[in-house]
Amino acid sequence: MTSPKYETKPLQLWTKAKEMIADYYREVGTAREDGKLLVAGGSSSILPLPAGLGDYVFFGAEPYAAVISTDPQFSLKCTEEVEARGFARDLCSYLRNYWGSMFLDRYFFGGPFPKPDFCFTTHICDTHAKWFQVVSEYLDVPYACVDIPLIPAKYGRYEQKVEFLLSQLFDTVEWMEKITGRHYDDELLIEAVNNECDSLALQGEICLLQKAVPAPLSQKTMFSLYIIPHLLGHHRDAVDFCRELKDEIEDRVARGIAGLATERCRLMDDAQPPWYFLKLYRYFEEYGAAVIGSYYSFYLGGNLVEEPDGTLVAPRTIKERGMPMKTREDALRAMVEFYLEKPILPCFLSVEEKNEQMIRLAKQWNVDGMIIHLNRGCEGQALGQMENRIRIQSEGLPVMTYEGNMGDKRELDEAEVLDRVDAFMESLDLTKIGAS
Repeated sequence: MTSPKYETKPLQLWTKAKEMIADYYREVGTAREDGKLLVAGGSSSILPLPAGLGDYVFFGAEPYAAVISTDPQFSLKCTEEVEARGFARDLCSYLRNYWGSMFLDRYFFGGPFPKPDFCFTTHICDTHAKWFQVVSEYLDVPYACVDIPLIPAKYGRYEQKVEFLLSQLFDTVEWMEKITGRHYDDELLIEAVNNECDSLALQGEICLLQKAVPAPLSQKTMFSLYIIPHLLGHHRDAVDFCRELKDEIEDRVARGIAGLATERCRLMDDAQPPWYFLKLYRYFEEYGAAVIGSYYSFYLGGNLVEEPDGTLVAPRTIKERGMPMKTREDALRAMVEFYLEKPILPCFLSVEEKNEQMIRLAKQWNVDGMIIHLNRGCEGQALGQMENRIRIQSEGLPVMTYEGNMGDKRELDEAEVLDRVDAFMESLDLTKIGAS
């Protein structure tokens, strides 16, 4: 039996993180009866925007659909309900889980499906605009969608992209005032934008700490934690949590405390996992293989940005940028600049950009191999995956692929996936820890 190589221990903030997420979903379920606005949309939308209306809860669709995915029995009822209404099985599985919950009028956490006051989303992939058009029509609530430019700033016309998005946000604020009858308070917007940008910057720094050997956190843990800045980053509580978490992880790195005590191989995966099959990560750990992150968990909850030399760093905060925050335009412009920096956005559009992003991550986080989930459940994140494989292999990095679906268990053969892990580990000259 191989002895553990590193010390490990649970995160002190783990219970607090679980409580924050549980409180959030309770708040979604009771928002309207508590006198708060409930706003539904994609979780990559510009969540601070409704803040000027006063007390509100943003019901982020994709994390909710991912939670449904962890319960294959309920997920199957949701997807079959959607398919029975004539929608295609190859649509985004998040969308089908969310719609199914809505059509069945069943909230995963109990009670009827939460009806929003209005829908507000950004259009960043094939489905988002139509996703909430259907929600709007079915629940008979107002709907607005903002189009996000996906071409990175380094390809030029940056100011045009800023102005294009900025003009839509100004229009959306006026629209929100009109449909709610509420006065829009710019001071509340400024506060929410400051919080959001601070949260994203802190989470970016947390992702950078995963470069340490041993990695202080596992990918499975990262998936549980990134939801807080991703969904709640516009709240001060989320900023405080991210700051505490960063401090704790810095301490783990300084003391050599590992997410996996037997780490002897470092892997990274690409996008969403099959949420109903997270034991896959535990299976890798039987070989001493630590999956330390992915461009999905690093880029979605945080906001790593690229320096001119290609180095990925945490974004500068609004204060560090010296940006004024006195007016509505100041706040919206700051938010636009943060969102247009997100490196995950061009990966919905450009195979070449995704190739280079994955290679940067692999090299800068010193991984020994990459895992690519050929995900039938997401048209956007599955773009060009086999081209990604070839490009990564050209850099001398081994790649494992497996077929599946992030939210539909019918699309994944667990035994076959574990056989692929065994073969991949053998190719890396690794055997299960304790095996003769």
